[in-house]
Amino acid sequence: MTTAAANWIDRFQGLSKLENHIRDILVNRSTIVSVPADTIIFGPGKAPENLLLLLSGSVRVQQLSEGGREIILYRVHAGESCVLTTACLLAYEDYSAEGIAETDTQAVAIPRMVFDDLIAQSETFRRFVFSAYSKRITDLFLVIEEIAFQRMDIRLAQKLLELAGSSKQVVTTHQQMAAELGTAREVISRQLREFQRRDWITQSRGTIEIVDRAGLEVLAKA
Repeated sequence: MTTAAANWIDRFQGLSKLENHIRDILVNRSTIVSVPADTIIFGPGKAPENLLLLLSGSVRVQQLSEGGREIILYRVHAGESCVLTTACLLAYEDYSAEGIAETDTQAVAIPRMVFDDLIAQSETFRRFVFSAYSKRITDLFLVIEEIAFQRMDIRLAQKLLELAGSSKQVVTTHQQMAAELGTAREVISRQLREFQRRDWITQSRGTIEIVDRAGLEVLAKA
């Protein structure tokens, strides 16, 4: 096993404890792939061919509602795997959503046959897969709870603060914010107008500037 191979394995919590012969199988039968930004990695109706473990970059997993509304389910970041891919591999089902590379992305591709073999052979690998799976499922339930029960103005304030970080500007459109929060663009536009009326933000094309961070923070914690 090369040092580089050992290094990427050790970047994933749980894989560093793999038995030596299982590590060898994983390294020798997997490949490292690079995916340019904006590439559609998988989509509805397609069967997964690999389990991807992200080394760098970010993948957005989203779904279209029956009314054509885009809803972002979650993001996969470096050091993580995709729960939807795991579910489809385990159940031998096709994807029901799409995954898009938000940035240039590098990942380890573990072929389905290797995934099946390691699930059967290694308790440590099984624990790694199901631990990541259960954590992401919990996150998805939180997303569903937020969409179903939490006030939209609170969620929007939280998202603006999250996207802004230490900056005052959020480069986004009303449609993109609607996808982030699982609602209609008109709802976001109406709520942002209210935020602007309260002098919490100002808006220009493709940009939202936070004017009164304290005001947004109070609402976000409500």
